[in-house]
Amino acid sequence: MDHLIKKLGSLFSMKDLGNLSYFLGIEVKYEGDSMHLCQSKYALYLLSRTKFIEAKPISTPVSFGQKLSAYVGDPCADLALYRSVVGALQYLTITRLDLSYAVNQVCQFMHSPKNTHWMAVKQSLGT
Repeated sequence: MDHLIKKLGSLFSMKDLGNLSYFLGIEVKYEGDSMHLCQSKYALYLLSRTKFIEAKPISTPVSFGQKLSAYVGDPCADLALYRSVVGALQYLTITRLDLSYAVNQVCQFMHSPKNTHWMAVKQSLGT
């Protein structure tokens, strides 16, 4: 790694800031030869931003047998909020692989979300 840093330093103006601890909403903790990535601060920020901070944890982010459709339900009232929250959930899947399937399902309806899709997003948030 030191060789890479020196090589890049000869090509670009760089400053070594030491070990990474927090970057773009991802906390980094070092344990021996490995590192642990965590987005708990980002998840709390997302819950507070959506006013779901009091939500209770759930065991699964998607209901068993849940089928989402582009044709069922009324249009989502706040399209910007839906897209913003789904985008934030997408970013959260970097460290929360258990959310990947549920987030993928609601991402398929970004162009025209329905209230049923918003309910699925809220379930992923634990409400």
